[in-house]
Amino acid sequence: MPGMVAAMENTETDAGAARRAKATVRAAARQIRLAAWRVGVDAGARLATRIVDELAATPSVRPAALVAGYWPLDDEIDVRVALHDLHDRGYALCLPVVVRRGEPLRFRRWRPQTVMVAGAFGVSIPSETEPFCVPEALLVPLLAFDRCGHRLGYGGGFYDRTLGLLRHSRPVTAIGVGFAAQEIAAVPCGRFDQPLDGVVTEAFSFWVRDAPLS
Repeated sequence: MPGMVAAMENTETDAGAARRAKATVRAAARQIRLAAWRVGVDAGARLATRIVDELAATPSVRPAALVAGYWPLDDEIDVRVALHDLHDRGYALCLPVVVRRGEPLRFRRWRPQTVMVAGAFGVSIPSETEPFCVPEALLVPLLAFDRCGHRLGYGGGFYDRTLGLLRHSRPVTAIGVGFAAQEIAAVPCGRFDQPLDGVVTEAFSFWVRDAPLS
């Protein structure tokens, strides 16, 4: 019993240390992303080309796969050009919907003509006329990333819970999307954090299992 208690205390200590480390990095990462957004006028267009090319070259993502994007909020890199390009190339698309705090995201289908409405946290989401669906690949927004595929999010745990749930059922490809300036040496990690399979920025892209692709 003493050993079990000590293990639990160590786990709680490690979790607390990870939270504090993430909070410190998150504050700096927000400023870095904002600065990149201010100068990245054409970043969305350059990003779109890389996203389309990488998905087309990825064996784990079949042609016409159901891909989850996101609707950019504030200074997140804009993937809307990429969504339109993917739609034109025959991919099915969906966008995340926050159901409530502490739960995984759900996804509604999206097409260029989809009516968008206000969702949780001010994020635009497809209207309730669009059906729910389950994506095969996800484009994941972030505050920071590293070459090991670790991602720093906003602290709500939505994507970690979502990827954990999806990966429990079948393989899912998670691609982090951000500005090149958001790369850091090492992202603080917790035991429940879900890794990315790769990262695409406006300047470069790489898969965690391989050397950088470009």
